[in-house]
Amino acid sequence: MSKRIPGLYKRGTQGIWHIDKCVRGYGRLHESTGTSELKEAEQYLIRRLEELRKANVYGIRVEHSFRQAATKFLLDYQHKRSIGRYAQSLKILDQHIGDLPLRQVHQGTLAEFIQHRRTQGMRANTINRDLAVVRRILTLAARLWRDESGLTWLETAPLLQLLDRDDARKPYPLSWDEQARLFARLPEHLREMALFKVNTGTREQEVTCLRWHWEVSIPELKTSVFVVPGNGVKNGEDRLVVMNAEARAVINRQRGKSSEYVFTYSKGKPVDRINTKAWRRAREEAGLPQVRVHDLKHTFGRRLRAKGVSHETRQVLLGHKNGQITTHYSAAEIGELIDAVEKVSWSGSSAPTLTLIRNENSRKSPAMGRRENLKTV
Repeated sequence: MSKRIPGLYKRGTQGIWHIDKCVRGYGRLHESTGTSELKEAEQYLIRRLEELRKANVYGIRVEHSFRQAATKFLLDYQHKRSIGRYAQSLKILDQHIGDLPLRQVHQGTLAEFIQHRRTQGMRANTINRDLAVVRRILTLAARLWRDESGLTWLETAPLLQLLDRDDARKPYPLSWDEQARLFARLPEHLREMALFKVNTGTREQEVTCLRWHWEVSIPELKTSVFVVPGNGVKNGEDRLVVMNAEARAVINRQRGKSSEYVFTYSKGKPVDRINTKAWRRAREEAGLPQVRVHDLKHTFGRRLRAKGVSHETRQVLLGHKNGQITTHYSAAEIGELIDAVEKVSWSGSSAPTLTLIRNENSRKSPAMGRRENLKTV
């Protein structure tokens, strides 16, 4: 009866073989073989020992698959706010390049993935975000990550070319008439959220996650503002949300519905997103299939600009990152911001005027290349 190779032991309820072995010239090798079969575990150990010998003697790198690199990336950066988006991209990428060694991941081997995403109807900007994750991982593998022998996981990172964004959707700020048509078809809970969003310039996540304990009273001005913590904001900075009369009315109508979340749907349950089937159905019925939830933010920004609000003030109100602006505001400064947002508040007697010059083909793909016809709405 042959003896088991020293350095292997079983671990866990599934009986997976693990390695715990001192290797001369390297140190201690401690990792899982990923199998409960002894023969496979021994073969894995022999291969790892040979890889270490080649790395130490000849400087040959240990081969790592893209899946291994993706796993390490997700573990190392699990604290990032965008980790969910990265995980989503890597799950799709794994089907195409997960088994490939890192040295074989390049523009050519990514062609199948790009074509697959194209056939799914994904736009260039979405595919580029996926490719950016691949580029980040390859850069880390070539410059930061090192194996047991001190060698980087990858010798050099290949150049990845992003796609031309010729199919990117253009912002579609709403006219007052279009806003009325769309909002009239929304269910009450979505209409209130959309109305708050178009009057504050907040992002969808900032609205759906809005909590009552983020509200800060400003006694000098007899009003209040919301301060959204940076971990719920795209740029990572605390977000000051200033409200005009329309937004304050929305907030007051929500009081008493929930002790935690501002916007709820049923029995105090928070609303996960605005972009629901009800939203998409409403925009179709309103004849506005091209309008996205984010266009409400664009609408707020365009209306501020049309009213002559300065670029610096617009940046604060839209929550854009600006190193020249402090995150601490006096009552007087907040008063100025309130004056600015009141300029775009709807008035029952006289609606603020906003003339938009649009391409007649803006509802179609910008890549269609038709002759432009301008229309005032």
